[in-house]
Amino acid sequence: MKRFLTIAALVLTCAFTAGADEGMWMVNAINKALEKNMRARGLKLRAGELYNADAPGSSLCDAVVSLDFGCTGSLISDQGLLITNHHCAFADVHSLSSSECNYLEDGFWAFEASEERHIPGKKAFFLQKVIDVTEEAQSLKAEFAAEGKDLGIRKLSYIIEKKYNQENPGLEASLSSMWAGEKYYLALYKVYEDLRLVAAPPVGIAAYGGDTDNWEWPQHKCDFALYRIYCSPTGEPAGYSEDNVPLNSPAKLTISTRGYKEGDFNMVIGYPGRTDRFSSSYKLGFNKDMGLPVSNLVRGEQMRIARRWMDSNPKTRLKYQDWYFSLSNVQELNVGQVQCWNRFGVLQERRQREAELQEWIDADPARQARWGSLLKDLEECYGAVSELQKYRIWFRETLVRGCRMSLIVSRLSNAARSKKPGREAGKGHWKEMFEELDLGLEKELFCCSAQMFLENVPREYWSEYQREIVGDRKDYAAIAEEVWEGSRLSKGWCTDLCRENGNCTGEGRGRQRKKELLNDTLVRFLQEVKITDFNEAINAAEKGHSAMELEHEFTKALYGMYRDKGLALYPDANSTMRLTYGRVGGLNPRDAVKNGWQSHARGILEKENPEDYDFRLKDDFKAFLSKLEADYPVNFLNDCDITGGNSGSPVLNSKGELIGLAFDGNKESLASDASYTPSYNKCVCVDIRYILAVLSRYAHLDRILDELH
Repeated sequence: MKRFLTIAALVLTCAFTAGADEGMWMVNAINKALEKNMRARGLKLRAGELYNADAPGSSLCDAVVSLDFGCTGSLISDQGLLITNHHCAFADVHSLSSSECNYLEDGFWAFEASEERHIPGKKAFFLQKVIDVTEEAQSLKAEFAAEGKDLGIRKLSYIIEKKYNQENPGLEASLSSMWAGEKYYLALYKVYEDLRLVAAPPVGIAAYGGDTDNWEWPQHKCDFALYRIYCSPTGEPAGYSEDNVPLNSPAKLTISTRGYKEGDFNMVIGYPGRTDRFSSSYKLGFNKDMGLPVSNLVRGEQMRIARRWMDSNPKTRLKYQDWYFSLSNVQELNVGQVQCWNRFGVLQERRQREAELQEWIDADPARQARWGSLLKDLEECYGAVSELQKYRIWFRETLVRGCRMSLIVSRLSNAARSKKPGREAGKGHWKEMFEELDLGLEKELFCCSAQMFLENVPREYWSEYQREIVGDRKDYAAIAEEVWEGSRLSKGWCTDLCRENGNCTGEGRGRQRKKELLNDTLVRFLQEVKITDFNEAINAAEKGHSAMELEHEFTKALYGMYRDKGLALYPDANSTMRLTYGRVGGLNPRDAVKNGWQSHARGILEKENPEDYDFRLKDDFKAFLSKLEADYPVNFLNDCDITGGNSGSPVLNSKGELIGLAFDGNKESLASDASYTPSYNKCVCVDIRYILAVLSRYAHLDRILDELH
């Protein structure tokens, strides 16, 4: 297999292979060799038709946007209509829902333009241009170094972005570091702030199969949502206003309903979030054996507890659906990563790469002087700090984010300690936050988290209050129960806590309540443990060689070796626009198991289970399905190289036409943030024809169909 060859297995060379091509390629760096390979795979377009900063509106990239750098969307009409995944819109649909009008369960359909709902804070970022600013950035760093000053990425970004913002009024500049500072690129965006929800199918359609099918294949999800981008009457970005009009963009994607077949060329353009393919085996080993097992255990328990409460009470389900959705997606990803790292020998692959790197370093005196002891330093550093880093993860997973009450407690205590009265929020704010909780569920989440913290973090990192209440006792479950029951916050006390001034720092009664708040048992248990204690212990153990600094040097050395060997490179994903390509094809996940490349409408009915929320079908949806052909296309697979942030990305055919949306990966691909796995890395996509069928034959959203035609 390719993955157990030398370093060439990790990068795309000019001698392109005949199989799947890994790589999340920067759109501004599509060179002749890459274009040639894509055209050999079946692409009918030229590089300038994919990305062209000199001809606005002429390329496919002009129709693709980042949605707050969390998901990707694309324009599909000249009236600002934007399509993305339903799970990218999940929080927005949830925010509009109530027990009386539950858009998550029933769907959201704007049958008139006036019914399109503004989503406060949501933004669409249109890439205008990418500029190589490596020389400028490195020159600034050298100037600071000459003066004995350090110029970190935050300050460097501030300086360069400020300059380009001033030179490009109306655009927003964003600096990105590639390969630990070996290259710097600045992206200029036009940002639209008036986005309105147009359509979102019921969660039972959009996320059919729920957690059970997440990261699995076959899937049968209609994972899409529609927004519309509005602008000022002159066509410029503007804040929300009733006077705004739909964006008339020169760029939009053409929809193809002709279909596709196995082996057809596909490409995905989007904004993948983060990969970590240039880090060391020591970092991977820590995450595999210590870091992720902790977070997976804690989050697994949180999901088990929350699911039981949600299944027993529809009101609790609505309150926690968005929180649970985010938690489960990450937790299943992390569990799958560990499994795949083990299954595909990613740690051994990293060690082979490092053996080659050390050989390359030793072959040159200058490289040896700079990096000769790098691998040894990494080994010693991780050996010294791994246990301490694990304790810090236990702290974060249990006390910081173990329950939603933790966030309220943190905000309340910050408001109480603030010297700026009213800084947190006005009257009623805390009451609303508490009304979004189920205190029975919160109690169970807190007690579970508190018990795990006390069982797994050494006493020396406990707060004085925790040591005091625990004493010599070992019944941590009972202690957690005492803390919860002894708290006034756990009984909703702060629903009228700051009534006088809308904050906790007012005179008179407000001052007394501030004192009472800071002495509450929940506040003391959750807030008096400080992350600085963990950080200081880690810093002391590192002895001047921080793991982060060593990892940066490792990436620089690896980059140097790749360049020295003449290999073409793509940088780790970092929420900048990328292009990846591959072919439609099936999956053989295990021995003697062969899966096809497309799922069909009949599969939805085959999975139906009225006793399981994930596979429950409403009558109106079953009626819709009964009118579809049994083999109507629903989802399909290709081998494009994607990761988080690509959700909602357009899946395009050889002519650049929209045939679907990327929405998931398969379980066998979950090593891919660290290492691409040929034959196993798959991108799960929803077919555009299924989306159109739901819009027309289920929702009867005729005005949108007319707009698309």
